Amino acid sequence: MKPRQFVYVSAVILFLNFPVTSQTTNDKTLTETQASHFAALALKCVTKEYPNKPEHVMNQSDDVRSPKVLHPAFYGCYDWHSSVHGHWMLVRLLRNFPNLKEAAQIRAALNENLTSSNIRTEADYMKQPNRQSFERTYGWAWLLKLAEELHSWDDSDGDAWAENLQPLVDVIVSSYKSFLPKQNYPIRTGVHPNTAFGLAFAIDYAKAVGDHAFESLLDERSRTYFSKDTDYPGAWEPGGEDFFSPALMEADLMKRVLTPAEFALWFHRFLPSVRLGNPTTLLQPAIVTDRSDPKLVHLDGLNLSRAWCMRKIALALPARDPARRVLTESANKHANAALAHVASGDYAGEHWLASFAVFLLTTPDK
Repeated sequence: MKPRQFVYVSAVILFLNFPVTSQTTNDKTLTETQASHFAALALKCVTKEYPNKPEHVMNQSDDVRSPKVLHPAFYGCYDWHSSVHGHWMLVRLLRNFPNLKEAAQIRAALNENLTSSNIRTEADYMKQPNRQSFERTYGWAWLLKLAEELHSWDDSDGDAWAENLQPLVDVIVSSYKSFLPKQNYPIRTGVHPNTAFGLAFAIDYAKAVGDHAFESLLDERSRTYFSKDTDYPGAWEPGGEDFFSPALMEADLMKRVLTPAEFALWFHRFLPSVRLGNPTTLLQPAIVTDRSDPKLVHLDGLNLSRAWCMRKIALALPARDPARRVLTESANKHANAALAHVASGDYAGEHWLASFAVFLLTTPDK
């Protein structure tokens, strides 16, 4: 064992024996009132075509078309990926609150958008030339999260929507399998192309549906990209328009692919000062100065995604690890800072933030 490795192992052993007098636990859960409020936000946008920000490569003049013609399932909510996770959120809310007062509206909206014909058009779009990077990998990941949600739900409508969605799922899984072996270097950004996020949600899907070959590829890529990372510069975060923490998203991924013992060692190499409450810029909520600005409001999403990552990372660490308390307390601060602003009154944030909030508040503690 190299001296540096010995120091890390010894440090983790010390952490596990450090006396912790109490554990701080997450106190944030979704209420039916909140669920109704978030459902209303999504219902308002999944059929709202404009304003719209398409990520559209035109191969010929006939490709100059409206968002709804190009994307008959996912044309709303300002952009394709926000529409996808808006649909995921509606399914998640319906699963958790089957008697929600908006339940009939939710089913009607999903029946209108997630038709077999609409999804075939979406799948065909992604197969066209010059579109291999369309929504890679953020939108891909959320589409698989929607598929996972439907796969795990015992509901006749959900079964029909899952069957309709399958052609697009197949295209995206194939795109992952084609792209990842060619991607030599991970993308460590705080916005859409973040590699760790794209891998994390894809792993969740692969495990849920039992696609072992896909899971094996995702596991190998995760380890190849990130297993040797040490002393990550967490103090450089946040970036001015981040909605992900590159550091925490990576750790949230690695807890999925490493054993608990491996993860504890890896985490304390990766962010060695978290147990001491540092870096403060990573552990204190980001400040949002203008919620009508579509980039600055990303920081509300950052606070939500940091919160869900820190909760999961904390739970993956040994019970007596001091970093566990630091992360859990910071997660609650981040949640408090962001949840009050999900409905700001401005579409810049309202078209997507509720999905992040629902993911934070409804994802099981495991």
